[in-house]
Order: sequence, then structure tokens, then C-alpha cells
Amino acid sequence: MNRHNDPNPFDEEEVNPFSKGGAAPGSKFRIPQMVSETLGFGQKHDATVDIPLDTMNDPKKKERELAAWEAELNRKEKEIKKREEAVSKAGVPADDRNWPPFFPIIHHDIANEIPVHAQKLQYLAFASWLGIVLCLVFNVIAITVCWIRGGGVKIFFLAVIYAILGIPLSYVLWYRPLYRAMRTDSALKFGWFFMFYLLHILFCIFAAIAPPVVFHGQSLTGILAAIDVFSEHVLVGIFYLIGFGFFCLESLLSLWVLQKIYLYFRGNK
Repeated sequence: MNRHNDPNPFDEEEVNPFSKGGAAPGSKFRIPQMVSETLGFGQKHDATVDIPLDTMNDPKKKERELAAWEAELNRKEKEIKKREEAVSKAGVPADDRNWPPFFPIIHHDIANEIPVHAQKLQYLAFASWLGIVLCLVFNVIAITVCWIRGGGVKIFFLAVIYAILGIPLSYVLWYRPLYRAMRTDSALKFGWFFMFYLLHILFCIFAAIAPPVVFHGQSLTGILAAIDVFSEHVLVGIFYLIGFGFFCLESLLSLWVLQKIYLYFRGNK
């Protein structure tokens, strides 16, 4: 018997389930391969979603990112300091004059430029600088009264020279370096401040005593000069005593400021 045309009993008959006739009773049909592929059960064409493992709460990666961010901030801060130093060395004015408000002469903005923890010290130093300005200005007034009372014109010119030189030099030599040292935390500028601030304190003590070195010491309103002129003119003596009190207060304030800033400087080292 010829069995070449016999159907294979183990072969599954391919029947289209969507045909009008449908499948014959008892016949097997196979779901098309395309359907199983789209369902995604282990086929080679399955859709995959790539989820990187390094984005899932990696503390080491966060630490690396924070370290890189901190390094970038430090680099920018160093660049700003280098630019400020370059500008200061070149002598280019980088700050606008805003003080005093009615006639701006200097740049002064403690609230916005000095760190919060150092603002109190900077205000104390500023009060010390205003104190020496007051002392020198009142010294000119007292010497002017003495000159009018017959004290001579030479002591008046000396008092004016003290004021003309002392006020701007005190700002340039020690107050401005301290202002920049507080803003940039520069050890060099702190050292510059300490050196000239000690000279400032010595001058205040010398002025408060007013020894008879230059024109019998009457060009400064110290205690010895006050005693010298009090016997001749009581009014002049009163002015000299007030000037002596100003120089004493300025000396004490300056010593206190020096101690506070030195402790602050040692704490930042």
C-alpha cells in the first residue's frame, strides 16, 4: 500500500482560526508565532527596559559628586582671590566709593562683604578708626583755641599736619588692610595690620601724654600739655583736658580691638 500520501499523524494541521469555515472538529491549530513574539515571553525580540544600577541610591556616587562640587567651589574661590590680589597689586580701584553717604570718599560695606562671624570685630575696628579721626580733628580745634590765645602759629600748623597725614594714613596703613584681611582671610594683610596698628597705639599713648618734645608738647592735647597751659588760660586747659580724654579712650579702645583681632586671627590659623 502506498503510504507516501498518508498524513503524518503527529503533524499538527495548520488551520486559520479566523477563516469562515473555522476549524474542523477534533483538529488542532497553532497560534501564529507572531502573537507569541509580541507577548514577550522569553523570545529574542522581547522589549527590554534598561535600568542603570548606578542610579539606584548609590552613596559612593553621591559622595563623589559632592566632592567634585566642593572642589569646583574651592577652585572658583581661589580664582576670585587671585583676581582681587592682581587688581590690588595693579592699583586699579575695584570698589565704588559709598561712604560717607553725603560725600562718598571710601568704599565701606561691612554688612555685604565681611563674613557674619567677623562683622562685629570689623565694626569695632571701624569705631577705632573713627576715634582717631575724632581725636585729630578735636586736636586741631583745641590747638586753634590755644593759638588764638597767644600760643603761636607753629603749633597750629603742626596740629593741621597731624590731621592731614594721620587720617588718610591710618585708613590706608591699617584699617583698609584689616578690611581686606577680614574679607579674604589673608594672613599677609593681617600681618600688615598688626604692624601698623601697633604704631597707631603708640602714637595715641604718646599724644595722651604729650611730652615736651616738639614745641613744649603743646601741638598735642596730652596731659602734660594740659597742665602747662592750664595755669595761663583755663579755657585752653579745658580743651586740652578734653583732648587728653579722647586720646586715652582711643588708646584703650585700640588695645581692646588689637586683642580681639589677634584672638580671631589665632583661631583661624
